Amino acid sequence: MTLVRPRRLRTTPAMRTLVRETRIHPGQLVLPVFVADGIDAPKPIASMPGVVQHTLDSLRREASAAVEAGLGGLMLFGVPLDSDKDAAGSCGADPEGILNRGLRAVREEVGDAIVVMADTCLDEFTDHGHCGVLDATGAVDNDATVEAYVRLAVSQADAGAHVVSPSGMMDGQVLAIREGLDAAGHADVSVLAYSAKYASAFFGPFREAVASSLQGDRRAYQQDPANRREGLRETLLDLAEGADLVMVKPAGYYLDVLADVAAASDVPVAAYHVSGEYAMVCAAAERGWIDRDAALAEAVTAILRAGADIVLTYAALELARRSH
Repeated sequence: MTLVRPRRLRTTPAMRTLVRETRIHPGQLVLPVFVADGIDAPKPIASMPGVVQHTLDSLRREASAAVEAGLGGLMLFGVPLDSDKDAAGSCGADPEGILNRGLRAVREEVGDAIVVMADTCLDEFTDHGHCGVLDATGAVDNDATVEAYVRLAVSQADAGAHVVSPSGMMDGQVLAIREGLDAAGHADVSVLAYSAKYASAFFGPFREAVASSLQGDRRAYQQDPANRREGLRETLLDLAEGADLVMVKPAGYYLDVLADVAAASDVPVAAYHVSGEYAMVCAAAERGWIDRDAALAEAVTAILRAGADIVLTYAALELARRSH
């Protein structure tokens, strides 16, 4: 047998770059951004270093920076005043609600130069913090919530969203939203389904970012982290209902689910490198335990290697800038 020397392809940085199988391209990255009501300057989020709640003005600047860096998209989340929250999350669909004002501001600033996405969920807007409307027992009412999602999605499309993104894990949400958008004259607006979304411990910093009012948990509608097949099953249901894109969330701790979804999906697959995954890297780097830049790049590379076409990450801007 001839001695095989794979190390020949690792000899120099140029050689390693030449034969690299997976690359991070800015156009694959989506930056999640938070726009908050009632603030007059960007407000740092303590548990997510480098991430802020934006004003409308700073949101415009961030959108322009994202376009300049070549990012593929922005995912907008709204943070309303506590006084505007109610049990039904009605300020979410209000044309003058903070998220819809943010969508209009971004579209006015950058037009079609980047894909503008909206989180289509009620958790930021409800005074109880759940992702839907509660019934008399305190459980989330699936069908009433889906009706609210349709109103929310149409209002986001009216405000300029290119993509609406139902993330509440309600049964039938994709089909209802698709039909609602079409009936409202928004046939060209895409639906990105959060198809495999798990009840994860890694969402913690996000709750601070959106000033969540949640008491309790979401395990009755988000998926059990122990279940792999269920992630694929939910994805296939969303594809059958007409999803234009599908998502796995979280990403880094669910690469098996992501690989399953990528192998089965006939539409683009997104994955969300979530707040807790990002925050852990930042915290370890601040203590000098790991290299922040290298760890974030490795995390996103792993997500792409597992089959994602699109990665939502709070490191999107810095990764894009380093790729140039």
